[in-house]
Amino acid sequence: MRFSLPSPALFQRLIQSAFLIFCLYSGWRFHGFVLWMTGQSEIQVPRPPSVEAFLPIAALMGLRRLIESGLWDVVHPAGLAIFLAALGMALLLRKGFCGYICPVGLVSGLLNRLGRALKLSRVPGRGIDILLSAPKYVLLAFFLYTVFVGMDLRAVEQFASSPYNFVVDARMLGFFLEPSALTLMILAGLAALGVFLRSAWCRYLCPYGALLGLLSWIGPVRIRRDKDACVQCGRCSASCPGGIAVHLKADVRSPECVGCMRCQSVCPVPGCVTLRAGGREVPFWSIGFGCVLLLLAAWLLADSQDLWHQNLPEDMLRMLYRQAF
Repeated sequence: MRFSLPSPALFQRLIQSAFLIFCLYSGWRFHGFVLWMTGQSEIQVPRPPSVEAFLPIAALMGLRRLIESGLWDVVHPAGLAIFLAALGMALLLRKGFCGYICPVGLVSGLLNRLGRALKLSRVPGRGIDILLSAPKYVLLAFFLYTVFVGMDLRAVEQFASSPYNFVVDARMLGFFLEPSALTLMILAGLAALGVFLRSAWCRYLCPYGALLGLLSWIGPVRIRRDKDACVQCGRCSASCPGGIAVHLKADVRSPECVGCMRCQSVCPVPGCVTLRAGGREVPFWSIGFGCVLLLLAAWLLADSQDLWHQNLPEDMLRMLYRQAF
């Protein structure tokens, strides 16, 4: 029996769905941990370090501290490891973290699919697209300036040791479990925006994705279009979740490219659209498979060096969690 790989779209969805399920499981375990820490449950549940993936600002602070002092973040150690892995993915594997790992990317893709099914999804013209993209870069510039310029190391240390930072993961959980009416309205608006504008959150609002996109722009992996073989059918551009005009480019290095390779799968000319690393053609599954391997490697390395689990006094954490709630 000959084994055949799924299509690029299905391959991407399988990996995204697996990570979504893992995130939901981690959230459920963390909820049990918080209940135990706050005395609402007698069942002892270990804290899942993976929840720190949802704390990018704390991870950015941890990176600043690591660069300047050489000290690893002991409050959210796994968050820093995951953040560094995401940066590595961007440098080596396009914006693969957004395209294969991030659960928001999956939701954004499903909203885009719904918009296409309803024939409502649109890709704005270049001028409007640039204007709409400005907010995520403004937010990124604000965070980078605040963490690396506006704050000195002492201020970073004070934030890292503040009670808020110790329980920010629990506050994040509260945001998901008990959203306010305003929060629900904003989420509904973002969902509607994702139906009408292709991958609206990822393309226009996410500062995390903006950072990874800029790093991917200088990376060695890119998509190559053979302009001599191209028949200008436009299918590659129509299928691109990032709204990239692939049929007009020889090399796709856009910071919106997540390496999903849908453009290759819909191209009617074999070999016209290819994924290349350092000038050599590589299979479409390289991005997704590489992201999974890099994340696993980051986990194993951090865990082996005792830089994955939060090793803080239980009595202190219990007091802080109870004060927070």
